[in-house]
Amino acid sequence: MSDDAALLAERIRACRICAERFRATATGHEPRPVAWFRPGARILIAGQAPGARVHASGVPFDDASGARLRDWLALEREAFYDTARVAIVPMAFCFPGYDARGADLPPPPICRATWHDAVMAALPGIRLRVLVGAHAQHYHLGARAPLTQRVAEWRSHAPEIFPLPHPSWRSTGWLKRNPWFEAEVLPALRARVKEVLTDD
Repeated sequence: MSDDAALLAERIRACRICAERFRATATGHEPRPVAWFRPGARILIAGQAPGARVHASGVPFDDASGARLRDWLALEREAFYDTARVAIVPMAFCFPGYDARGADLPPPPICRATWHDAVMAALPGIRLRVLVGAHAQHYHLGARAPLTQRVAEWRSHAPEIFPLPHPSWRSTGWLKRNPWFEAEVLPALRARVKEVLTDD
């Protein structure tokens, strides 16, 4: 990792700007930023925010959602977690916590505003951006649109960008209602992943 990128990752890991916000959540937790990137990466996985399990392990997508995402990408764990090839940059680097009903809180906008432009500048070799969920799609694609519309219009962004639904269990119903995703989007995405990682 270059000195600049290494320093940026360390600064992110040391960030505590949301400490008071997190203490006020139902989980009452402390910040634990998960910074998982190196400047040589070719693929960017842009997600929403770490969940509780990732908060505990410090490893992004270290849960069932990650298993489904790796299947969508046709990547084994070793390749997925190789920071020399894959950068995982959520819209918030910390677990935002749960509300009083036990629902996930959204990623705090201050994290994006503080860090993301600098992180993107530290990743000059990105050739494929995989945008997981509406928050990442809004940042990387601009104007808001319904998630289903963004994913359905994937051809207008490919091969450099693929908008995806979130791979959590909550998307199981969405996948059943939109069979074109697995039939059309995933084969194209997998082919692009393979191309990006094998093309010298």
